[in-house]
Amino acid sequence: MKLSEKLLVRAGKPVRLASWDPDDTLEFMKDEETERKTAKSIARLDELQYVMYAEHRRALLVVLQGMDGAGKDGTIRHVMRGFNPQGCRVTPFKAPAGEETDHDFLWRVHRAVPRRGDIGIFNRSHYEDVLIARVRKLVPKEVWSGRYDHINHFEQLLSDHAVSVVKIFLHISKDEQKRRFEERLHDPTKQWKLSPNDFADRKYWDDYVAAYEDALERCNGAHAPWFIVPANKKWFRNLAVSHVLVETLEALDMRFPKPSFDVSQVKLE
Repeated sequence: MKLSEKLLVRAGKPVRLASWDPDDTLEFMKDEETERKTAKSIARLDELQYVMYAEHRRALLVVLQGMDGAGKDGTIRHVMRGFNPQGCRVTPFKAPAGEETDHDFLWRVHRAVPRRGDIGIFNRSHYEDVLIARVRKLVPKEVWSGRYDHINHFEQLLSDHAVSVVKIFLHISKDEQKRRFEERLHDPTKQWKLSPNDFADRKYWDDYVAAYEDALERCNGAHAPWFIVPANKKWFRNLAVSHVLVETLEALDMRFPKPSFDVSQVKLE
């Protein structure tokens, strides 16, 4: 069984995060062999992106979600370096502001969807509108509860237009989050990443777990699958995410386009 299949959330099945161990490494060890496998996968991403760019028939959208401190930035820094920045765009989604507040919640998201041949990476995403909006009661229940259907229709639309949607939930424990926050508090190079809201949100841990479980369960399908990646161990997170992306892209069976002219007739002088 491929690694991505072991991490895949089965459509139509209930999701209970307590049954997914954030320390799990699926029998992989932190050793030189694992480092080689990770490096090989990251290098393979560059090859596959090149074919996608040349083929220019489809796009890839990678959605990264997780609790504060789960490693979204680190995943982008360590795994996505396999992508050529010419055809890759990272979009972070913070609280809506300015013009964004004058439109529906998906407006700013749709604008950031990658065009054909490109790869888009969302650091947080439209799922914040059924996560923090729900937990912090930023909108009434009748508003956020209707957004699951909107999200499903939106992702189906993307799939129908040749955008492969891969959604990755970086799963860490509450204790690991605390450890990472404490590390940041004592590291001047990481203190800038902290916000008072990060600490306040720890009080809502169980509420966020329930919100994530609903999102993982209610917005999941073959056209836009969720993968739960145990992320307490950063080295395994990098291995797992790189494998999920490689296996997703390889399954597209992409091909280089044929030249627009007969290259055999070209004579260089």
